[in-house]
Amino acid sequence: MTGIRLTAPAPGWSIEADVVVVGSGVAGLTTALRCAAAGLATVVVTKARLDDGSTRWAQGGIAAALGEGDTPEQHLDDTLVAGAGLCDEAAVRTLVTEGPDAVRRLIGTGARFDTAEGGDIALTREGGHHRRRIAHAGGDATGAEISRALVEAVRGAALRTVENALVLDLLTDAEGRTAGVTLHVMGEGQHDGVGAVHAPAVVLATGGMGQVFSATTNPAVSTGDGVALALRAGAEVSDLEFVQFHPTVLFLGADAEGQQPLVSEAVRGEGAHLVDASGTRFMLGEHELAELAPRDIVAKAITRRMELHGTEHMYLDARHFGAKMWEHRFPTILAACRAHGIDPVTEPIPVAPAAHHASGGVRTDLRGRTTVPGLYACGEVACTGVHGANRLASNSLLEGLVFAERIAADIVADRPRAGAPVTASAAAPSPLIAPEARATIQRVMTLGAGVLRSAESLATAAERLEALHGSALRAVAADEPKVAVPGVEAWEATNLLLVSRVLVAAAQQREETRGCHWREDRPERDDAEWRRHLVVRLTPERRPVVHRTRTEAFGPVGPARAADFGAASPTHPADLPEEHRP
Repeated sequence: MTGIRLTAPAPGWSIEADVVVVGSGVAGLTTALRCAAAGLATVVVTKARLDDGSTRWAQGGIAAALGEGDTPEQHLDDTLVAGAGLCDEAAVRTLVTEGPDAVRRLIGTGARFDTAEGGDIALTREGGHHRRRIAHAGGDATGAEISRALVEAVRGAALRTVENALVLDLLTDAEGRTAGVTLHVMGEGQHDGVGAVHAPAVVLATGGMGQVFSATTNPAVSTGDGVALALRAGAEVSDLEFVQFHPTVLFLGADAEGQQPLVSEAVRGEGAHLVDASGTRFMLGEHELAELAPRDIVAKAITRRMELHGTEHMYLDARHFGAKMWEHRFPTILAACRAHGIDPVTEPIPVAPAAHHASGGVRTDLRGRTTVPGLYACGEVACTGVHGANRLASNSLLEGLVFAERIAADIVADRPRAGAPVTASAAAPSPLIAPEARATIQRVMTLGAGVLRSAESLATAAERLEALHGSALRAVAADEPKVAVPGVEAWEATNLLLVSRVLVAAAQQREETRGCHWREDRPERDDAEWRRHLVVRLTPERRPVVHRTRTEAFGPVGPARAADFGAASPTHPADLPEEHRP
């Protein structure tokens, strides 16, 4: 355990439970429903309202071998190819074999997918898939439908929920086992201010961290809170350098920041073409699947074309769909485009890559267990080994669904118990970052660790991030009046900075191009040296230390063993031998 905590008031109230689930997307609500059905006292904590997480924004669908002629083995092959040599095959096999029945159980919960003539589930294709295996709902509103069904089920089961609550830190007992979480309710929940949920099992399902970048498809709540909490608690994170940038996000201008409208990959799956300003289809010849190549390949091709032409975006041309198809198949995207003055029925859509999905996260085993006893993770906050260096389109909803069921089964079978939470250690609380630093962090990350990376850009990003961190440390040490005060915006900025520092530390170490990690100065994939995972822990001194696994195997979850890892890589000047310090 690191002993690191956020600076926050002591909890003024508490709830007792068997399980606390943090997050209300497909992963969190599925876990909660399964645990509650088994008789466990389950509490759901969510940062906004129950239906405001990342799941509701998912447009394309959920991938599973449901169609005639398709098999889990074919789904596995496509996933392994997209993952660029770093998928854990056991995790992928678990996903694709248990996925179809998990989707059927989701339908049993109340989710309604679009159907073809005859009543079978309608299936489409997306990038990297060689078969039509993407189930969708409402045309392009799959996430919203899944969220609706699960929220209705949670309310119907009368699960206890705490909405508008930002999770702060993990509570542990005297043995280092999980004993619950602290959280802050933002004025609209059952309690006000900082409180705690005491529980021997904590499930992190907090979603992504896209808000570390200036432009993202993620909602404003996606500030990496779960990864930051896990790091402070001493858990391992893995593959954090692999951030997937969605190739086709509606371009709203070079200065646009925050959440940007997504133009689903399913639009390309139905036959839309990527073109430049002259109308040339530039994906032909780039990959055998052209516009349906894996996302990292499409994002790179768009970025290269933009550089070649000196432009800030490319175009997605689907005028040949006609008004009827747009209105029936992609009503949400059509409305979003028209709201911004673009009519895809009559003109190409300007698109550019934006941060979309974290392939890495809190390292787990096949039952969702992290390296901290009693702490679980699933969904985008987790790194199960399924995605490798690049997530295959529409595998994320399926991953959340499958591994949520596995976590619930493990908790029900284990029935964990914990002692009373112990008081925080004598270590000083983590210094808070001023809320106004959020925009600075995002700009630093976009310029230094965005789609294009290099040793120089990453070094500059690391230097600027460490300067922010150091400034906060010095302000606390000197008891300066400019010290940030506890509050939601300061806690979010602090989480963003921690996650950014760890992401950049891993990206600096990986001196190759693989999947969605694109190093301009190291353009080739190097399997001999880098078909390895990078695992990061935070030291009690708040420094990220990066370990490289000895093989491509994901490795066991538990106390780190010398057999599994090579030497740690210094990520801070103070960790270097004196003669090598700057």
